[in-house]
Amino acid sequence: MNSPRVEEQAPSFELLNQCGESVSLAEFNGKKNVVLYFYPKAMTPGCTVQACGIRDSASEFHDFDTVVLGISPDAFARLARFEEKQGLNFNLLSDEDHVVTESYGCWDMKKFMGREYMGVLRKTFIIDKTGKISLVMDKVNTKTHHQDVLLWIKNNLS
Repeated sequence: MNSPRVEEQAPSFELLNQCGESVSLAEFNGKKNVVLYFYPKAMTPGCTVQACGIRDSASEFHDFDTVVLGISPDAFARLARFEEKQGLNFNLLSDEDHVVTESYGCWDMKKFMGREYMGVLRKTFIIDKTGKISLVMDKVNTKTHHQDVLLWIKNNLS
């Protein structure tokens, strides 16, 4: 499955967040940069480390006029528990039917302990204020993700 490329318009979407509220990519056009990251499952070790790094860097994202949106196939009720348990301060979006995940090329065959299955590829897209993709991160380190993204934004979008 192909991901959208740098300089292409980001595929539009509207999903429910952890509070059951509708969030669309279009609401940020002309106003904010968007870090859109796809992760496999809320409340798992790697996803928790990644989300907590973003949580702890909220003021820096704000300083760079950037919002963070995390997308997973979890139901919004599970996302609400994840937010509450970890004190998260950004939108987690529920893509249970993985339509948005597929449109970003993040739903593909995975392998774990010799078993193959379809699942979410951990990827990040940085979308500028015009709605165009500025960066596609195919390889994401959950421990340094927030720092890697902030450094790129600082050097390229500020």
